[in-house]
Amino acid sequence: MTPFDLVVTRWGCRFLGRTFPCSIGKGGFSSRKKEGDGATPIGTHRLVGMLYRPDRMARPADWALPISPGDLWSDDTGHEDYNQMVRTPYPFSHERLTRADPLYDLVILTDWNWPYAVKGRGSAIFIHAWRKPRHPTEGCVAFRPDHLLWIAERIRYQTRLIVQP
Repeated sequence: MTPFDLVVTRWGCRFLGRTFPCSIGKGGFSSRKKEGDGATPIGTHRLVGMLYRPDRMARPADWALPISPGDLWSDDTGHEDYNQMVRTPYPFSHERLTRADPLYDLVILTDWNWPYAVKGRGSAIFIHAWRKPRHPTEGCVAFRPDHLLWIAERIRYQTRLIVQP
């Protein structure tokens, strides 16, 4: 581990010498992640992208990409686009990235079950803003919005998400 790693434990997340409170999945930690179990997968995950809402915030990093109104994330285990970003119109099961709430105003993408998704192993393990302090997610890791922005501005190419039980 390096100081640039985001290390998530049941007590919070360590990054660059600081500890931040965070939320994990309502299913706790899991070494056998499955679609819909609400668990946060244990292991070391690369950070593969950053998305942000340009109508709600400034670009947090030079490599962050804007979320457009038609951007979706496929969670349809029966479709070839499973666990990929897709666009409308998309008639299969998906999650909208432009939400009315601020949860996805800033999203850091992990390589969980990506780029070659195994059907049913789980999709969309993101790092995003929490709904309220320590409120469980569907499997993602979530932070207070200002903490998330602070982290996003300091992520480096070598930064990994390390989830430890």
